[in-house]
Amino acid sequence: MIRGQDRARQVNRPPSAARMLTRLRREDRGALTLSYVAVLPFVFLVIMVAIQTSFWFLARDAALAAARQGADAARALNAPRAAGPAAALAFARQAGQGYLDNPVASAAGSTSSTVSITVSGQVPSFVPGLVARVTETAQAPAEEFRP
Repeated sequence: MIRGQDRARQVNRPPSAARMLTRLRREDRGALTLSYVAVLPFVFLVIMVAIQTSFWFLARDAALAAARQGADAARALNAPRAAGPAAALAFARQAGQGYLDNPVASAAGSTSSTVSITVSGQVPSFVPGLVARVTETAQAPAEEFRP
């Protein structure tokens, strides 16, 4: 009988520190998954913003290069007024393919002594619902003959 009473006392005794740690380890299952669920959306958002930012920079560079190309074509001696926007648009469609959607070029702001070519277009969207546009302008003096 004494042995049975000792067992009953052991069962009612508070658990030791080692047993508590073992129990806590068992109850901690799934905590890593829960932390991934909380953190991964922010990580994916940062990655998507970085990719969208690189698309914006590429579209901006393509628009600026196209505007410079158009300004060089329009500033040539005796060049027609439409040569600048046409050259800029052709360059934007070729060089900006995939980075600059729906390019538009204009010679607004040009004078008889200065050529100004503006190229604008839409940035491809990696982030759903985000619509971004870029506009770049290049100015150059018009060439003229002076005897």
